[in-house]
Amino acid sequence: MLVARGLTKSYQSGTQPLTVLQDVSFEVPQGAFVSIVGPSGSGKTTLLGLLAGLDTPTSGTVTLDGIDLGSLSEDQRAMLRGAKVGFVFQSFQLIPTLTALENVQVPLELAGSVSTREATARARDLLARVGLGDRTHHFPQQLSGGEQQRVALARAFVNAPRILFADEPTGNLDGVTGERIVELLEALNREKGCTIVLVTHDGALAARTQRTIRLRDGVVVEDTHHRAAPAGTTETA
Repeated sequence: MLVARGLTKSYQSGTQPLTVLQDVSFEVPQGAFVSIVGPSGSGKTTLLGLLAGLDTPTSGTVTLDGIDLGSLSEDQRAMLRGAKVGFVFQSFQLIPTLTALENVQVPLELAGSVSTREATARARDLLARVGLGDRTHHFPQQLSGGEQQRVALARAFVNAPRILFADEPTGNLDGVTGERIVELLEALNREKGCTIVLVTHDGALAARTQRTIRLRDGVVVEDTHHRAAPAGTTETA
């Protein structure tokens, strides 16, 4: 489902180049549930952005569902994300002038794949599943950080993505709510066959994934499989 080959990302810092990622390579089979961990500054969020096509590498390639992201224009990458990818940002990225319900509906409305009634019903169901069934008409500024995080998660799920990228999906949540979100991620992976790649500082969450990739100073230093991939998946797609 996802293949990274020799990913390197450098930025210019004053007169010196700053290398955030260096020669990162791995493969993620369809239906896998993978966590990326490491200390702050290790390149985790940068890597997630490259894998999702939100940014481009200095060198190396990313192949997503058989498509080389480097061969696509920015608009084509955006279309691919709309069709196949869900993304949960650490900063939520909710639209402030839309209600929680409207924020969750946005991906479906942009895709034009379902009726407005179906989009509303699907959004309501997902908000209920993340514990916000009574907050559908609240705007982001009326929601706590944890509630905004849950809206962002519901939005990422709504178009049944082939692959979901999540940056600290439980980072702003209390223990009970965080557990509910983890269970929702596991259900999406198990029931829908959605490939999930998440960045987390939560060791307990990482241990519940099938595999953990550990970064340090922009380099993969450990790649641990916790349990077998779901039946019917292959090593590459």
